[in-house]
Amino acid sequence: MPVKILSVLPKSPCAKKGIKAGDTLVSINGNRINDVLDFRFYANEKNPVLEIAGENGADRRIKIKKGEYDETGLEFETYLMDKQRHCANKCVFCFIDQLPKGLRPSLYFKDDDSRLSFLFGNYITLTNLTEREAERIIEMHISPVNISVHTMNPDLRCKMMRNPAAGESLEYIRRFADAGIKLNTQLVLCPGINDGDELAYSLNKLGGMYPAVQSIAAVPVGLTRYRENLFELQAYDKESAERVIKTIDEFNASFLIEGKTKIAYPADEFYLKAGRAIPPAEDYGDFPQLENGVGLWALLKEEYLRALRAETTESRRFAAEKRQITVATGEAAFPLIKELVDETLKKCHNLKVNTIKIRNSFFGDKITVAGLLTGFDFTCQLAAQNLGEELLIPAVSLRREGDMFLDGLTLAELSNQLQVKITPVPNSGAEFLNAVLGRRA
Repeated sequence: MPVKILSVLPKSPCAKKGIKAGDTLVSINGNRINDVLDFRFYANEKNPVLEIAGENGADRRIKIKKGEYDETGLEFETYLMDKQRHCANKCVFCFIDQLPKGLRPSLYFKDDDSRLSFLFGNYITLTNLTEREAERIIEMHISPVNISVHTMNPDLRCKMMRNPAAGESLEYIRRFADAGIKLNTQLVLCPGINDGDELAYSLNKLGGMYPAVQSIAAVPVGLTRYRENLFELQAYDKESAERVIKTIDEFNASFLIEGKTKIAYPADEFYLKAGRAIPPAEDYGDFPQLENGVGLWALLKEEYLRALRAETTESRRFAAEKRQITVATGEAAFPLIKELVDETLKKCHNLKVNTIKIRNSFFGDKITVAGLLTGFDFTCQLAAQNLGEELLIPAVSLRREGDMFLDGLTLAELSNQLQVKITPVPNSGAEFLNAVLGRRA
């Protein structure tokens, strides 16, 4: 599928060869270009030969001279070069099916695109993967691949994902592992369905493909208040969350006895629901599953306290400007954020910080993570508060561009409604401390 070139970066290798916007990329080194994976793979060679069709239809072959790490300079209409692929499943736990009407249209699109796993770390189910695409992943050695497994029981996977292809697609995991492709895997757990003995089975089957399977994240199902006419599911409570942790601990213990590395992790939310202390940062290795909420708490705490210690050892007096601010976060993260702020206040008396827990009134009280807070939640619960000179909020509450909440309210609109400067803070301990102290990078 030839791809039209949207623009060419000035002074890039392709610009120097006279390639222009409106030209069409046909092939690289004789290989047809169908999408971004083909382009990234074949253009990565040092001096690729591009077949270009001009706007007048004439083809020409151009050898591009570039260094090993140089980009070609070509830009296309979309990063995928074609349409994003829609999910073919109807999972009983699908979060998108639990969204109310009236949100941003993009939120209702269910992606399940292997290319997004490569480009952005998205998790894919493999159910709409074609044989050609599977062979290409192996041929190009695309790694790691992030897979939403949920269960290694083929029959149960078909039932949970309501897709007859869900069971047989598990074979791709084995093929990728045999080819040496690194795999990060995810299990969205539903009480009484794929936990308990089924969880133990899935852990053992995935563990059998170690070291290709380098991490397994267990994530509790998220249930909003908009579950009318959907499959009946229960939320995790203290006892059921404790059982999940125990199952994973037993698996890890047997794994370590065999001289292997720990690969299975409960999401932070399981520890919070069970009322247990979250393990220290060193238990999470290289933090392979941060995007699934695994180790976020431990990493943020370690980074923040390290930065705080550095402040107090550089001088006897803690240097900070006098200021009054508010820090607002979700229910799950609130105990940690309050602990870190209180530690700071012990060392710096110029600061006044009001730490506020934001309940998710939009999606319902079963949703406690900061990443699903909406502008509505912040507006309703902070409108009557004295917020001081600045409001700090979690950056994960905003979309990738950092300017809009899930419900469509923009950061500027919220700032105007609350009449306060708002600063989104990423999940970085050092950046959080700097934000509390009023320092800018």
